[in-house]
Amino acid sequence: MKKLLVANRGEIAVRVMRTAKKMGIKTVAVFSEIDRNAPHVKQADEAVCIGKSASKESYLRADKIIEVSKKLNVDAIHPGYGFLSENDAFAELCQKNNIIFVGPKPMSIKIMGSKLEAKKAVKTYNIPMVPGIDEAITDVSKAKTFANNIGFPILIKASAGGGGKGMRVVEKESELESQMQRAISEATSAFGDGSVFIEKYIKSPRHIEIQIIADSHGQIFHFFERECSIQRRHQKVIEEAPSSVLTETLRTKMGEAAIKVAKACDYIGAGTVEFLLDEQHNFYFLEMNTRLQVEHPVTELITGYDLVELQIRIARGEALQFKQTDLKINGHALELRVYAEDPMNDFLPSVGLLERYKLPHGEGIRVDNGYEEGMEIPIYYDPMLAKLITYGKNREEAIQIMRKAIDDFQVKGIKTTLPFGKFVCEHEAFKSGDFDTHFVKNYYKNEALNKYSEEEAKVAALIAVKQFLEDQKLLRLPNS
Repeated sequence: MKKLLVANRGEIAVRVMRTAKKMGIKTVAVFSEIDRNAPHVKQADEAVCIGKSASKESYLRADKIIEVSKKLNVDAIHPGYGFLSENDAFAELCQKNNIIFVGPKPMSIKIMGSKLEAKKAVKTYNIPMVPGIDEAITDVSKAKTFANNIGFPILIKASAGGGGKGMRVVEKESELESQMQRAISEATSAFGDGSVFIEKYIKSPRHIEIQIIADSHGQIFHFFERECSIQRRHQKVIEEAPSSVLTETLRTKMGEAAIKVAKACDYIGAGTVEFLLDEQHNFYFLEMNTRLQVEHPVTELITGYDLVELQIRIARGEALQFKQTDLKINGHALELRVYAEDPMNDFLPSVGLLERYKLPHGEGIRVDNGYEEGMEIPIYYDPMLAKLITYGKNREEAIQIMRKAIDDFQVKGIKTTLPFGKFVCEHEAFKSGDFDTHFVKNYYKNEALNKYSEEEAKVAALIAVKQFLEDQKLLRLPNS
């Protein structure tokens, strides 16, 4: 593999290129018109504009990406995450054009891309699953019968979905019909597939995922877990590794279950198996993401392995040169997704000019970044600017470093999730480890952040006054 095209943008494109260059592989960036001066374009050895700003006219144009790859004699394509990363048709198109797709086989993507198909695939491996119906359902009366059998509350989920789209919690039978129609409509709009199914709703779950890596020589490894329970609108905001609630026994069981999921779809490459953990610490298979995860850096920091490098080595057909027993957890890592969103206004997107944009630095701090000062935040893409990752010898130290790093991260011109990250890190429920996926609903209110911001302003004002008085004393000192 001599030349790699990164079919993505922002921080993940920069991050993949960094590893490719370290491995002596030339890189090609593709970009939309609005991304012409983006960092990922500047970092690549070659860069080609593939269309207008809207993603459907650029980053989702599989035909254009293949055309550029052939023209520039590209050996492989890394899809990052989002866009075409979980598109089995794109992976197949790469194969047909003799271009290596840095990811799993098209069939694995297809199976795990449907939650219903995924459930069928893993059923024979006796992996625990949330009680539910394993088929698409549109008949309301049938849904009512089933829901009453497993008991309310229930969860209606889109088969082809993710990110909370096409998902509805139903507390009682009288709400079922309207919520089902909404879920079907939303799933059809978001994914072009209105298939929904029903599961028992677990009231206080934790969202735990297991990183797996599989090579083409039959070896599958798990790289431990990530805690992803701090979410807003079913989207992760803060992740950490390891989880504060897993025992060694439970960690091993979940790792082994994740490996079985990978076997169920003949998986190759980096993937993530997601589980729900209930209050009694029973775990249930949720889904598999057939790509690199946004939160992969926390796993890299606690294991010492570069997951993108492993992806590339596997794509080249190499056998991984380690054993499961070689993998160890060292220290603790946290990641805050820095979104261009206003946490004081229901996390609505915040677009505009990055008038000031200074990244924090120091021991235990890593920033995977996709923007520069002076850039406009476009409305066309996911609003994530960067990922702020901290590492410490234990959880307390990682949290302390994160709090300091948030303070040192300077952004002016737009609103970001940095204040929300500070709020979480200073909340007793988070610090104690006693939280679940309802953290935001249970603890976070706009007023809480308002109060927090006012207190910070008061502290800053007191410090300024104290400094002023000290400066005045110095000025009044007689000459010696």
